Amino acid sequence: MRKYILMLLTAIAVTSCGEYQKVQKSTDYDYKLDYAKRAFEQKKYVQAATILTDVITVFKGTQKAEDALYLLALSHYENKDYLNSGVYFKTYYNRYPKGKYTELARFYCGYGYYLDSPETQLDQSGTIKAIEELQAFLDYYPKSDKVSIAQNAIFELQDKLTLKEFENAQLYYNLGNYMGNNYESAVIVAKNAIKNYPYSRYKEDLELLVLKARYQEASQSVEEKKIDRFRTVVDEYYSFINNYPDSPNRKEADNIFKIASSHIKD
Repeated sequence: MRKYILMLLTAIAVTSCGEYQKVQKSTDYDYKLDYAKRAFEQKKYVQAATILTDVITVFKGTQKAEDALYLLALSHYENKDYLNSGVYFKTYYNRYPKGKYTELARFYCGYGYYLDSPETQLDQSGTIKAIEELQAFLDYYPKSDKVSIAQNAIFELQDKLTLKEFENAQLYYNLGNYMGNNYESAVIVAKNAIKNYPYSRYKEDLELLVLKARYQEASQSVEEKKIDRFRTVVDEYYSFINNYPDSPNRKEADNIFKIASSHIKD
């Protein structure tokens, strides 16, 4: 029985492969489109995409071309080829701004880039592209049933960008005064991240890093600059505890405040 099933499966595979080769050589584009749809339903996304690439130019200007272009983009998406799917989804919504798949094309374009977003240590241009596409989707379709999915993806992507900035600021902080005042650079990077991503879950970490960097900068300053810089430390302390009165880092912040205050004389 097992041998029979194996033979049957082999025969089906050979037949399927034979039909695919036949479709590739065919000049009957309706047949090609029908096969591509069946291949997609059978999760043969590479086959579907290959055939659809030929079909879309032939059916240009017809409803079939619109259907084929969207299915081509979706085939790449389901195959986890998000860069190519994004190209075709974008082509679709630009070519058919009021098409029947435009809402979905805009969503999947952005969401595919979200799924393809790289780790924080890598270049984040793809992450930025994902945010831009998802935000455009929200602008065009604020009542879509996919709004919450898009919003959550944007928040996650923004957190990724914020984390990268936090890591950059931390690097400057760790360098200290090596070949220059890196504490000031840490503050600038951290404050820019806070400004650009005010709702990030890393905001508290960034604000604490600003406080610590200001403290280290003041502590290592020449005497004539210490008082003014410790005053800045105190200002940063009050800003931090006002925003995070119950912070788990409150004890560290209080210790910094205590030392900074001891250096300030009326």
